[in-house]
Amino acid sequence: MSTLMNTNSRIRRFGGLKALTDRFTGVELVRTGKQLVLPMVGILVFLGFWHLAAPQVNTSLGSFPGPVQVWEQSGQLWQEHINQRERADKFVIMQEERNARILAKNPDAEVKIRSYPGAPTFVDQIVTSLITVMAGFLLATAIAVPLGIVLGLNRHLQAAINPLIQIFKPVSPLAWLPLVTMVVSATYVSENPMFEKSFLTSMITVTLCSLWPTLINTGVGVAAVNPDLLNVSRVLRLSFWTHVMKVVLPSSVPIIFTGLRVSLGIAWMVLIAAEMLAQSPGLGKFVWDEFQNGSSQSLSRIMAAVLAIGFIGFVLDRIMLMLQKKIAWNE
Repeated sequence: MSTLMNTNSRIRRFGGLKALTDRFTGVELVRTGKQLVLPMVGILVFLGFWHLAAPQVNTSLGSFPGPVQVWEQSGQLWQEHINQRERADKFVIMQEERNARILAKNPDAEVKIRSYPGAPTFVDQIVTSLITVMAGFLLATAIAVPLGIVLGLNRHLQAAINPLIQIFKPVSPLAWLPLVTMVVSATYVSENPMFEKSFLTSMITVTLCSLWPTLINTGVGVAAVNPDLLNVSRVLRLSFWTHVMKVVLPSSVPIIFTGLRVSLGIAWMVLIAAEMLAQSPGLGKFVWDEFQNGSSQSLSRIMAAVLAIGFIGFVLDRIMLMLQKKIAWNE
C-alpha cells in the first residue's frame, strides 16, 4: 500500500513538472521575458535621464534632486515615522503608568488616555489620503451606479438629465472646493463631530469630481444590453429588481468597471489638489508644507511624495483591474 502511494505521488509530481515545462516553452519564456525586461529598461532609461538632467536644473533651493537624493530622503521620511511611533508609544505608556498611580491612590478617579500631540508623519499622511479617497470614491459609486442604471433604463429621463451631466462633468475641483467648504462649515455644526470638517470637505469634493465617468459608463452599459435578453425578461415577466440584478447588471458590469477605474484615478488626482488648497491632512498638505518650508531637503521630500502619489495611483488602478477580472464575465 505504501509503495502504491509513493508511486502515485511520483506520478503526480512528474505530471506537475511536465505541465510546468509545457507551460514555459520557448515562446512563453520570450513573452515573459519581454513583459519583465522591457518595463525595467524603460524605468532604467528614465532614471538615467533624471540623474543626468537633475543637476542642470537650478532653483532657489538648490539643484533639482536626483534619484539618489530622493531615495535617501525617502529613507529619512520612513525613519521619521518610526521615531514618531516610538515617541507615541512612550507617551501612551507614560500616561498608563500615571493613571495606574492615580487609581492606586483613588480608585474612583477619572482617568483617560490622550492621543499623541505630535505632527503626522509622511506615512500617516498617506494613510489619511487613502481613507479620504476611498470614502469619496465609494460615495460617488453609491450615487453614480444606481442613477446610471435608472438613466440607462429610461431614455426620456436620460435625455432630460444629460445636459446637466455635460455641464457639471468638466468643472474643476478648484471651483467646487470653495463652495463645498462654505456649505460644510454652515451645515455641519456639532459640539462632538463624528468627522473633521476638513475630511468632509475633501471627501465631498472628490465625490463631486469623480462620479461622472461611472455615471456615464453605467448609463451607456445599461442602454447597450442585448435586446434579446430584454425580450426574454419581458416574456418571463421579471420584476424590476430581478430584471436589473439578473439581466442588466451582468451585461453592463464590464463597462461599469471601466468607468469605476477612471473615476478612481480622477478621485486620487482631485484629492491631492483639494488637500493642498484646503490644507486638509494628507499627501497634498505634506507637499504644500514642504514647499512653504523651503529647506534644502524640501525638493527631495516633495519629489518623494510625487513618486508615492504616482505609485499609489498605479496600485489602485491595478486593484480595480483585478476586481474587474474577478467580477466581469467578459474577462
